[in-house]
Amino acid sequence: MEEQNHSHSRNSVVKIIDNKENMIEGNLILPNSSTSIKGIVIFAHGSGSSRHSPRSKYVAQVLNNVSIATLVVDLLTPEEETVDNLTREHRFNITLLAQRLISCTDWILQNPELKNLRIGYFGASTGAAAALVAAAARPNLISAIVSRGGRADLAGKEVLDQIEAPTLLIVGENDKTVIGLNQNALKMLARIEKKKKLILIPNATHLFEEEGALEEVARRASGWFECFFLEK
Repeated sequence: MEEQNHSHSRNSVVKIIDNKENMIEGNLILPNSSTSIKGIVIFAHGSGSSRHSPRSKYVAQVLNNVSIATLVVDLLTPEEETVDNLTREHRFNITLLAQRLISCTDWILQNPELKNLRIGYFGASTGAAAALVAAAARPNLISAIVSRGGRADLAGKEVLDQIEAPTLLIVGENDKTVIGLNQNALKMLARIEKKKKLILIPNATHLFEEEGALEEVARRASGWFECFFLEK
């Protein structure tokens, strides 16, 4: 799992204030300014992960290398993270995670350098449900969604029925329980019949740690975002 970045990107840590004055942090990476940036993808983490996850950092770099900006955020504050590591009470709080993702989206819209970019969501585990809930709340702003091993089902039927952004669900072939949950969620994405897809990564389990698995996730995600960022 190694992706070489041959261009010079700009990497910065950003602080974002949510609607209740809580501060969360993220890593913002803008591709080489000599190329036209195609869009920006916000990464939504789930169960017990963080913006320092090597899996998310790898996928983000693959996107950066095709001129897509990325914002990889911790949706929980450090204090919430400490509590969650003991109780796991926040990682399944989809409403909280979605609201933080909406705050990140609004932050982009208020940033002079970023506000005109197409926006996409990349959600993992419970972060995928948060991405779908946030997309339903901002229906005209989100151009594409990708879920990696995600719990799209936790968004609920009412939310899934509202989704208008093209949605790609990626699951490991051997992640049997999550496959079933995603198959059910796919059926509920009623408004995007021709712009939804479930892909199974051969021989992969939930964390895509098998050889070549994460590379395939990144390749599929990159293609999905590139396609729908360019669509008029």
